Amino acid sequence: MSAADAPTVKRPFFRRKKTCPFTGPNAPTIDWKDTRLLGRFISERGKVIPSRITAVSQKKQRELAKAVKRARYMGLLPYVQHDTDQGHQSRR
Repeated sequence: MSAADAPTVKRPFFRRKKTCPFTGPNAPTIDWKDTRLLGRFISERGKVIPSRITAVSQKKQRELAKAVKRARYMGLLPYVQHDTDQGHQSRR
């Protein structure tokens, strides 16, 4: 049996292990005043992106959620983002 006759075996999809962006030597600290950092972990609708997508550890995800809630309460982040270019027109 030659190599051409052998059945082809698909290799499984290689998935790189995700690492938490808040752990490590030069990792940023989670601070409720840092709206640029917190904005990376909030969806367009204003929800906190789950840790299975962002690869944030459980402990840091709790800190991140608390920082987002605190920044919203202090008025630095919006609770809901209003998009005017969605095609919705106001009634007059």
